[in-house]
Amino acid sequence: MLIVGVVVICALLTGTASAHVTVNSTEATQGGYGVVTFRVPNESDTAGTVQLRVQLPEDTPFASVRTTPIPGWGPTLTSVTLDPPVDSGGQQVSEAVSVVTWTADASTRIEPGTYLEFPLSLGPFPDVDSIVFKAIQTYDDGTEVAWIEEAAEGNAEPEHPAPVLFLADSPGLGANTDSESESGTAAQDNGTGLAVAALTVGVVALGVALLGLLFGLQARRRTVEQ
Repeated sequence: MLIVGVVVICALLTGTASAHVTVNSTEATQGGYGVVTFRVPNESDTAGTVQLRVQLPEDTPFASVRTTPIPGWGPTLTSVTLDPPVDSGGQQVSEAVSVVTWTADASTRIEPGTYLEFPLSLGPFPDVDSIVFKAIQTYDDGTEVAWIEEAAEGNAEPEHPAPVLFLADSPGLGANTDSESESGTAAQDNGTGLAVAALTVGVVALGVALLGLLFGLQARRRTVEQ
């Protein structure tokens, strides 16, 4: 693949290695549509970032891939033919976007010590726990950094980890919401029932007290008359 085959050149970078290219979303759920955002920090002290290439999965392709305008940056979508076609959210997809590339205009770059975010609208998301998006960051001095390394379970994070997006289980979240709603309604009903019961007991007690007072007054009157 285009991104996997790029050589990582790290020695020319002088910035910290802790600021990785990452991907995040508050809308990504299995089977749904949503916006994911790639955050790209500039790690060089002297060079600026002028291009970002992101590889989308081909085994679980997206039927819909949309970019949004970013001042000073032009997006390019590269598609591949899928043979055989792949099911994506109930749709048979025979062609899918495999790489999205954002390239800066001549007078634009991500300056040292800053970052920029690149949103993508994607969907439907596959029925998986997470998606790996391998990315290539290019600087205006010719340096390229490949964020393509996948961490093995139980091992430390690699030096240049690929951005990973974790998906929420939409049906599960819905079930939890319904359950919480039902629990809240039941609690509210129980609270109302207890309040009514307490009020009833109070009224009965007051009635008994008034009857006792009335009987006491009548008994005193008879005593006086005698």
